[in-house]
Amino acid sequence: MEATDVEQVTLALLDAATDKDSEVQDQVRKSMLTLGKQQPDRVLAMCQDYLLKHPKLVVSHRVVILQTIELVVGCRIEEISSPRIKSIISLASDEMTRSKEVIPDWQQAASNILVAVGNKHINDIMEEILSKFQPGLLPHFFVVQTLANLSDSNVYGMVPFLNAILGTLLPMLSLAKQDNMKWVFASALRHFSDSILEYLANLDKAPDPTVRKDTFSTEIFAAFDILFNNWLQSRESKLRLTVAEAVGSMCHLMASDKLEEQIPKLILAILSLYKKNNEHYLISKSLSLVLDASVSMGSRVLETQLDGLLLALHQQVSAPLDYSNPPTIKNHNEVLRCFSLLANSFPDRLVMFVLQKLENSNERNRMGSLAVLRHLINSTTATMESKKLLILASIRQPMADHSNKVKKRVVQVISAMAHHGYLELEGGELLVRFIVQHCALPDTYQRGQRPTDPEEVTNEALRTMCDNTLHLLTTTVGRLADVLWPKLLYYLTPSQFSIATTPLCKSLIVLGNKKKNNQEPSFNIDFTQEVNLPSPQILMLRLLVNAAFPFSSRGHGAPSLSLLQILSINIHPNTEILWDIDIPPLLSMLEESTTESLDKKDWDEKLLKLLSKTLATIEDDKWVGQLAAEATRYLSTYNNALEEKSFLYRCIGVTLQQCFNKELVKKQLQEILLAARHNDAVEREGVAIGVGLCANSHLEGTLAKLEEFSKSDAFKKSPSIFNLLKERNDVEVEKVKSTLILCYGQVALNAPPEKILTRIDQDILRCISKHFNTKDLTMKLSLIQSIGLIARAISECVKKQGYVFSRKQELVTVMLDFIKAEPADSLRTPVRHLVMTTFADLMPLDPALSENDNFDLLKVCVNSVFSLPPETHTPEKMKEEEMLDPKQRKALYKDTLAALQELLKSVLAKDPTPDGLQSVFKHIESWLSSRQDHERERAVTATAHMLAFYLDNLTVKNMVTFHNLGALLGRLSPRCSDPHPAVRTAAVDCIYSLLYIQLRYEGFSLDYKDDGVDSLLPLKDRLDNPDHSVLYKTCSDLTKVMSKRLPQEQLTTLVFMLFEGLVDSQANCCRASSVILNTLLKNRGGGLQELVPEMLEVIHVRLQNITEEQVRVAVGQTVLILASQHLQAVINALVNQPLPYDSWTSEMWMALGADPIVANQIIEMVIEKLLIMVPYVDQRESMMRGGTKKVATSQPLAMTCGLKELLMNGHTQEPAVSLFPQLFSCLTVRLGASVGVSAPKDNNTKQTASIHVAGVAADALRILLARAQLDEVIKRLDEDNAWDAMKEANTHIAGVTLLARAMSKHAGPRLPSIVECLCPSLNNIYECQRITVTAFFSELLNHHVVTELMLMDVLMNNMMERISDPCCTLRMLAVRGLGNIAGGSPEKVNKYAKELLAAMSSGMEEKDDPGKLITLEAMSGLSKVLLYLDQKNVHLLVVYIFMKIKPFLESDNDEIRCASIHLMGNLSKFGSGEPVFKDQIHNVLVSLLLHLVDPNPQVVKACKYSMRVCAPVVGSEQITTMFQNHLHDEKSLHYGEFINDLTKYLIQDFPGMLNFYHISVIQFFKSNWAEVRAGAAMFIGFLLGNLQDEHFSHLNMGTITKGLVMLLQDPDPVVRMKAAEAMGRFH
Repeated sequence: MEATDVEQVTLALLDAATDKDSEVQDQVRKSMLTLGKQQPDRVLAMCQDYLLKHPKLVVSHRVVILQTIELVVGCRIEEISSPRIKSIISLASDEMTRSKEVIPDWQQAASNILVAVGNKHINDIMEEILSKFQPGLLPHFFVVQTLANLSDSNVYGMVPFLNAILGTLLPMLSLAKQDNMKWVFASALRHFSDSILEYLANLDKAPDPTVRKDTFSTEIFAAFDILFNNWLQSRESKLRLTVAEAVGSMCHLMASDKLEEQIPKLILAILSLYKKNNEHYLISKSLSLVLDASVSMGSRVLETQLDGLLLALHQQVSAPLDYSNPPTIKNHNEVLRCFSLLANSFPDRLVMFVLQKLENSNERNRMGSLAVLRHLINSTTATMESKKLLILASIRQPMADHSNKVKKRVVQVISAMAHHGYLELEGGELLVRFIVQHCALPDTYQRGQRPTDPEEVTNEALRTMCDNTLHLLTTTVGRLADVLWPKLLYYLTPSQFSIATTPLCKSLIVLGNKKKNNQEPSFNIDFTQEVNLPSPQILMLRLLVNAAFPFSSRGHGAPSLSLLQILSINIHPNTEILWDIDIPPLLSMLEESTTESLDKKDWDEKLLKLLSKTLATIEDDKWVGQLAAEATRYLSTYNNALEEKSFLYRCIGVTLQQCFNKELVKKQLQEILLAARHNDAVEREGVAIGVGLCANSHLEGTLAKLEEFSKSDAFKKSPSIFNLLKERNDVEVEKVKSTLILCYGQVALNAPPEKILTRIDQDILRCISKHFNTKDLTMKLSLIQSIGLIARAISECVKKQGYVFSRKQELVTVMLDFIKAEPADSLRTPVRHLVMTTFADLMPLDPALSENDNFDLLKVCVNSVFSLPPETHTPEKMKEEEMLDPKQRKALYKDTLAALQELLKSVLAKDPTPDGLQSVFKHIESWLSSRQDHERERAVTATAHMLAFYLDNLTVKNMVTFHNLGALLGRLSPRCSDPHPAVRTAAVDCIYSLLYIQLRYEGFSLDYKDDGVDSLLPLKDRLDNPDHSVLYKTCSDLTKVMSKRLPQEQLTTLVFMLFEGLVDSQANCCRASSVILNTLLKNRGGGLQELVPEMLEVIHVRLQNITEEQVRVAVGQTVLILASQHLQAVINALVNQPLPYDSWTSEMWMALGADPIVANQIIEMVIEKLLIMVPYVDQRESMMRGGTKKVATSQPLAMTCGLKELLMNGHTQEPAVSLFPQLFSCLTVRLGASVGVSAPKDNNTKQTASIHVAGVAADALRILLARAQLDEVIKRLDEDNAWDAMKEANTHIAGVTLLARAMSKHAGPRLPSIVECLCPSLNNIYECQRITVTAFFSELLNHHVVTELMLMDVLMNNMMERISDPCCTLRMLAVRGLGNIAGGSPEKVNKYAKELLAAMSSGMEEKDDPGKLITLEAMSGLSKVLLYLDQKNVHLLVVYIFMKIKPFLESDNDEIRCASIHLMGNLSKFGSGEPVFKDQIHNVLVSLLLHLVDPNPQVVKACKYSMRVCAPVVGSEQITTMFQNHLHDEKSLHYGEFINDLTKYLIQDFPGMLNFYHISVIQFFKSNWAEVRAGAAMFIGFLLGNLQDEHFSHLNMGTITKGLVMLLQDPDPVVRMKAAEAMGRFH
């Protein structure tokens, strides 16, 4: 290759270096670097020349070239000749200093070259640079910058020059007037100082080990003098910071005496910079360097600067930290380093300073001081040893700070102190208290809220930090064990620490276990010595109450129980064995539970049982008495946690049961009753249960105490002069009375049964009955609750002994009044439930109630319960009322409804007759049809319970009719499908009971079992399943059972009700109505014929309001039931419905398909009509415009629509299969006649119907295939989107082709009859129908199945006839069909060779071929046919055909390009061994290779195929192997590697053709396709890269170079990039 070519290429690359596309720029640089690495001298020379010849080049362009020089020099420094190095140094130096102005990018790039060269040729560089660094003259900015960078990159080379440089540099400093020059001098001095220090630190590796610090001290000090005294005061902050940084580095090189002298001024000056600059990191770094130097040399004067220093440093350390801004963090760390340096020299001064600063209450100051203190405790342990007590005393002030940010720092300091032995000292316990206090912090935010201040420390964050700290202190600081145990126990009982219970217990468990396992004496706690600790009794109670609410206070239940177990012998020695057995199962139960799953009542019982067993085990009356007394005093702790307090009352009740000191018991009862906060319902109940539990062991004493209390001052309304407190006192007294009433109820319930009956009237009712006339809600509730409890107590007792309850009537009246007074629209109180439960308990008791009383009682109770809103409804809050939470409300509803059902049964038991049933049912009946789900549910459930009870208690004395059976069934049967599962099962129960009641009245015996009726019960399980088919079957079975038992006279009403029921407000009941209706119609619907048209109309209207799918289906069955009796009438009505059919008409059509016989009749009728009716008419588009459009005729369209809907029904499979060929052909031809046809106008609206005419036929055809179970056909057509294609005029043929293909592959046996049905249509007058059928036949020929089925001759003849059809499209399809024979039946190709070749040749020469479609088909067809033709049939035509197709290779039409390349491949087998054919292949080889990157993937595929099959003809084994290995369709091709390898083989095997090849490639530099141009550039690039010198003579390098230079200016960036890449191979 000639040098001029490389130069031309390099020149072009240099020109393109600033291409507007960044990827091209990168490639250009890479190519220049590649050329530079191969021929560094030449490329560097070119770069230099370029820069010299273009002095006015834009800066960005110069920069790229300079950067290239730097990269080449950097990686080839060893290979570059000395003269070249010198000229580069000279060039770079000139570029760097040519402009006196500073132009950073340009001059930096030049400077970088000098630094790169300087790593090897430091002497040459210094010679050049020092020539521009003359004494007395201010040097160029970048000369100084280059010296600085050299001292960094080549320390050992530069340091020997530095003395001289410093000597020259010093006088220059005074010449520097501009800030940027001062900046660069200061920066250089910092780099020089750092280099010298590095050199001195590594003298063993240095070239001159005699260099010493004092070599430079004088110069450095002189420079320091100017920088410090003159420049540090600059107004420019960037300069100040750089000077400060330099001064810091220079300090280490100054003589000690000089430094000592400067320290006071230096420190002051640096500190003053903090105020002038926003960026502090560099100042702090400089300061730490100065302090390090001062401390290292033992400066005495430093102490005099301490005050100012400490103040400034403190201000820095107190600055806010921003973790997203690294310099603030780095600054903080540098400042802490300064403190460490000072702490080692002046520990006392420093500690005093920090502790004094702690007293300042400013948040930032405190945080800073605490950060320093923590740093000192951790980093200067020895120094701080003597200061521990002082620090302990001083930390108290920040501990009292209110800021969470300060507290967070305090916790960090405490953690550090703990690890260094502070907490064992006096005052250490305060720090522990601080941590515990903050483990008990409440939440700052509700869920979902988020802090806005990023620095904010939330309570949650601080609390978690303290939890972790407490855990760490317990587990990692061993010596703290005796500080924490047992003192942490103190924090368990005061309520303010309750949130900290969990972490406290966990720590105590760890400590206790450790001490217990190690048998340490300190495990045993002496509570008399540890005066601050709570007593064992209170500890036990506290932990038990915690356990009763295991998920509160961050889940304190399990830790509290575990701790209780560990503390056992410390609580009482007798508890250990019991608790080791009883507590672990409780812990396991908690582990498996959640707040929702834990049965609270059962859990409380377990804990009270544990307490009871514990007290029995302790067997120490004095201890138990102390427990009772202390527990009573401890009650007030829980004033803000009433549920917990209520549990504590129960604990006290259990304790008093075990206490045998009667005086103590009375005293505790008195204290409880007096101290209770009666205003709170929870507390009132707690007190009552506690007192009740006590009565179990102390009945007499408890009643006496209650009697005494009722007469005490608590019940006297205290007088007030101004009556201001009157209302309040009234309230107070009512609440106290409520407590007392509840106490009596609980006493009755808990007292021993044998003792209580005698006390009911005289002691208990006597005391509460005086309050019956109260209006106070609280007292009402207490009274009803209490009466309920008394009723339960009596019910238990009367089982064992007789008793007449004389006050029963009075209580019923009082309580009915209570119910009537309740608000009807809400269930806020348990009044209803308690009253009805009490009634249920009172009913069996003597004496019985009168009939009127019974009626009133029922009416009031039923209406007051059913009218309640659903339990999810939240009532508005009223005055003086507390809201119920959802859980409470749910329980209240459940209890209230259960109580009502019991009541209904007890009333019905008095009169079990149809009339008696009616008298109860009339209260319920109106609720059955309520629009409210909850009301229906209550009514049906109540009815079911009542009817079941009625049946169980039924005794039939006379044969009577059950006159209300029909009405009840009409009401209840649709409810079997109600939305609520509960209503459904209850409704089945109702019908079961009703039918059995009917059987009983018909005279069947009690033990008679009716299989039909019994079959209803298993239906209930099926009704739980919302699946429509299951519900359908269930309702159907239900109806069959009902219709057997239903008297004829009640049928009409029932049917009428069910028709209405189709649009019931409850969708599920609509379903039931429809199913029951159809079942009845099937069995008994024969006599309704005259109503058919009206019924169809009603159904059409009803369908419009039915949204439920199952109901619609059932209504469809109703239509079918009618059609099976009156087909013609039904069809006539449906065809005349307006088009497009609305969804309701469609559903009715579809319903007709459910019966195969009916469907068969309809299909035959439609086929017959479609064959003879005109498919469309031509109409003028409008009066204004000419032209016509095709408009569909109405009747065939309506029938096609109907047929489509009919076939939608899966049951049409049988008729669809039997009539498949006729129906398939009919719909295919109908589809052809519908493409591009508009819908007709509606007769009524005169608007064009919005219906896709061809779409309807396509849809019908698809459904037909589904019915014929040709799923594979459908799957294939769906995947190919064939249906959309078939519907539209421009893609119709492609769609039909896909249809034929799918039918051939997956439905072959059906084709003969289909072909037979289609053939007549080929002579049809409608061109569109001929096209559809020809397209179908054309594709059939593509499949061997036509030969197997002996259809070949029929189809071949049809195609040959169509070759001369006047329609161009039909001729194209005929050519395609003939070509397809090769694909379908290759063995027939030679039989028809003459016809085929003639048809294809004329096709390729077709004149009337606007889109070249026939030409394309002819080439594709010929391609296929050639594969199977014998040599003799083609031999003479090969070159003729080759010449014909060559022009098409570069056609703009992708498909023609693709077909011609494919055909070329197929011709190859006929030309093997022919030299003339080999020449032809070489002629087009370059074209094929370049089209491997064609933008069209099909063309690429065709190229790969052709090259694979032509490979043997090429005449090179290597190339043949390569083509056959790499050019596979499924494999992706790495084009670059492929062409690279290929060019190597071309050079080896065809060196004589290189000239031809490269000229061919160059022609493609002007290709229309950017991809091909880029490929051509790559081809040339690899050809050059792989060419040996001896072959270069074959190439015209000038043309190549010219071509690539042109491509480097191509509009496409990829082409430019590939051209640049190719240029990189010119070496």
